[in-house]
Amino acid sequence: MPTIALAGPDRIDELRPLWLELHHHHARVSRVQPFVDDETSWAARRRSYVETFEDGGFALVAEDDAGLAGYAMVRIHHGPDDSWALEDRYGEVWTVVVAERARGEGLGSALLDEVDAELARRGVHDLMIGVMEGNDRARRLYERRGLVPGWLQLYRVAAARR
Repeated sequence: MPTIALAGPDRIDELRPLWLELHHHHARVSRVQPFVDDETSWAARRRSYVETFEDGGFALVAEDDAGLAGYAMVRIHHGPDDSWALEDRYGEVWTVVVAERARGEGLGSALLDEVDAELARRGVHDLMIGVMEGNDRARRLYERRGLVPGWLQLYRVAAARR
């Protein structure tokens, strides 16, 4: 099993290849099309990671002998929420990705275990995570961990109608 550790903003650029693996996976499974190109995707995601760190969020990276095997980026939100009775601070798994070469070996679960542990150390107990429609394996993983659907977001993409 890879080693999982906290990582700082200095490691953001190392996450690009795994983000793009996930981006390509999402493009394959999603009914919403078209997807943006890799450079546009990474630039937007990178900005969101910088903001995540600036707002008190954190990253966990999983590394094995072959290098980076996965990561989780977690945002910390300050409540209250306008709908649910969440605590004043709650976590959102903004990204969790496991390298294709390491999938099916329990690394996603291990990363989420570490997310839960780090949130608990920070006194944060409520958690949300989004899952791309069509990413059924990830959704099953989250549901096995006790997460339930709470919001469905629908899209109309003008570029798809051109």
